[in-house]
Amino acid sequence: MEKFGRSQPVRRVEDVRFLTGQGRYVDDIAPEGALYGVVLRSPVAHGRIAGLDVTDARAAPGVHLVLTADDLAADGITEGMVASVVDNRDGTRGAAPRRPLLAEGKVRFVGEPVAMVFADSLAQARDAAEMIVLDIDDLPAKLDLAAGGEALHDEAPDNRAFDWGLGDEGACQSALEGAAHVVRMAVDDNRVIVNSMEPRGCFAEWDGARLHLSVNGQGVWGPKGQLAKILKLDEASVRVTNPDVGGGFGMKAMTYPEYFLCAHAAMTLGRPVRWMSDRTEAMLSDNAGRDLVHEVALGFDENLKLVAYRVDTKCNLGAYNSQFGQPIQTQLFSRVLTGVYDVQDAYLHVEGYYTNTTQVDAYRGAGRPEANYVLERAMDMAARELGVDGWDLRRRSFIRAEQFPYATMAGETYDVGDFHLVLDHAARTAELDGFAARRKASEARGRLRGIGLCYYIESILGDPSEGAKVEFNEDGTVFIYVGTQSNGQGHETVYARFLSDQTGIPFEAITVIQGDSDRIAQGGGTGGSRSVTVQNNATLATVDRMIAAFTPYLAGKMGVAEADVRFDDETFRAPGSNLTPTMLEVAAMARADGRDDLLMHEARATLEARSFPNGAHVAEVEVDPETGVVTLDRYSVVDDFGNLINPMLAEGQVHGGVAQGVGQALSESVVYDADGQLLTATFMDYAMPRANDLPMIAFETEPVPSTANVMGMKGCGEAGTVGAMAATANAVFDALWTRGVRRADMPFTPHRVWNMLNDAMENAA
Repeated sequence: MEKFGRSQPVRRVEDVRFLTGQGRYVDDIAPEGALYGVVLRSPVAHGRIAGLDVTDARAAPGVHLVLTADDLAADGITEGMVASVVDNRDGTRGAAPRRPLLAEGKVRFVGEPVAMVFADSLAQARDAAEMIVLDIDDLPAKLDLAAGGEALHDEAPDNRAFDWGLGDEGACQSALEGAAHVVRMAVDDNRVIVNSMEPRGCFAEWDGARLHLSVNGQGVWGPKGQLAKILKLDEASVRVTNPDVGGGFGMKAMTYPEYFLCAHAAMTLGRPVRWMSDRTEAMLSDNAGRDLVHEVALGFDENLKLVAYRVDTKCNLGAYNSQFGQPIQTQLFSRVLTGVYDVQDAYLHVEGYYTNTTQVDAYRGAGRPEANYVLERAMDMAARELGVDGWDLRRRSFIRAEQFPYATMAGETYDVGDFHLVLDHAARTAELDGFAARRKASEARGRLRGIGLCYYIESILGDPSEGAKVEFNEDGTVFIYVGTQSNGQGHETVYARFLSDQTGIPFEAITVIQGDSDRIAQGGGTGGSRSVTVQNNATLATVDRMIAAFTPYLAGKMGVAEADVRFDDETFRAPGSNLTPTMLEVAAMARADGRDDLLMHEARATLEARSFPNGAHVAEVEVDPETGVVTLDRYSVVDDFGNLINPMLAEGQVHGGVAQGVGQALSESVVYDADGQLLTATFMDYAMPRANDLPMIAFETEPVPSTANVMGMKGCGEAGTVGAMAATANAVFDALWTRGVRRADMPFTPHRVWNMLNDAMENAA
């Protein structure tokens, strides 16, 4: 790592302003005098709009504008929201129903925007929204994942959005039929709400020629293009910025109706407008996550090596298609078929259904956490039914180190890996040899103890290309412009530290510039664990360009040939010259000589292949059989992230991801009633994990450097969640197995666990 980073745990510089209240979040920096927006949302899950009267709202004190679907149409705003569409197994195109900015004739989920009010104050906007008369003729709500029921969209009369498959179905079936052992299991993956610390919000302003939208998102270029399309503007007339963002988790990667409505209002009124959701509003309108039902079949040969597996999944899309901008099957569902196992055949079948619920974020609704969860839960069950040790069962089927590079059935190519090495390390870190004694001690206290393992693999997704630009300022400081967007990961620290390591420019002299489509021409935003790897790859390309540009200039200054000039990561040197200038000194010399062309350097770089972080999570729980309370007692992680740029940031990412996964496993779950009303719409009803729900998390690494990038890095952003769900669920299942429980799905709340234990007792009797 000496060439590409010091691998030192540098403390985050941005935390000083965050922790002292100096962060610049979108609601903090809205323009003075901006009007406040409030959305009127559907109070019912499904129905036809019989009447919508906004007369009183428009006449209310302080109100400047009320928008409805009819108003948008009259203003020429006719485009709907973007959507992902997939091909069905028979080659036809999946359903692609229109999603309007404001409900057009029909509402399809509780919380769908129907109208938006803009007024001088938030209180006035809220009062006016309450004056709107909305008359809805109720239709039956559709909540189950099955064909039929009241149709949400004419384009999908059976409510099925797509019927998609990946792999060779016939070969997989033949392999399962010829397997010595076949294990089948049903696995539910409950719906969760993202609940980012900062809810969604934005402000918009229009100067008569250009639109500026500031939004707490995960990138600026996707929204910029969509704004231009929907509002019929030239892209050059649109500026999008991301200020400080308090958490995104994939949910904020998408655009939402409020952003376009605020932009249109600003253009219509000629003055700035602002909107910020409250917590319940966010729970109703943000894209949710997960909500899948799986049927899994695993086939093993006579040596208990996995030879085939099939996964049949039903996916709840919510009321509309995911807004994620890439086909969900290739980018997300295929993760199920790219596990850590050397498998002969596999097939994935996914059916997506529309229901009267909020949309499901493509990342959290059909991505790597789900894929690893279903496969590792099934491997755990297979070990139980086959009567073997689960750790040993996994080892029998691992892709071996000598098999890399390894081509998977989903078209991926794993570059490197040593899963046996990582798992052995995990056994030591988890003190696996002492588990039997710990279980005995728990039993002596009347508790059930279980241990759960998940061996996960994920990959860097998203745009493999990124750009970086370095600008030398007159005061001796340096700006580095990046195309990613921090949502709390510590990018300002890691990017500045990396540039400092490669150039010798003092860390404190470097400022990271992000999230501004005017200052940065192109970028891929944040998502899919891509940011640090792809951005630092672009930084290396920019540093190479800087050195190439400075070298001929310095050769003349030094009086030597260009070929003699060398840069040693801190200074330029050449035999026969006593000049040893730093990067900053060269920039100062160039400025003095009027060489402005040497004061800004930029480059784009593309990763030719993905890297594949992987690792083992081990959870231990205690269950009180009298109350059903589950206590997570021990948790350890051993990850292969390749070379680490900043171990402290990586550990922080893993800790946060584990908390998210454990939260879903033990407490979080979205609940709707039979009419599609959200029952978990406040933190009184939706159980987010708390500090005392988690033990200290042991984090260690076993790096196998990637060959997919010169830094040897592997992304880590989502790794904590990817492993935590299955590890925790398997641990609870292990504890309950001893009492006869044979089916156990998240969330493992006290009431559900207590019922599982009592049902098992009744069945045994």
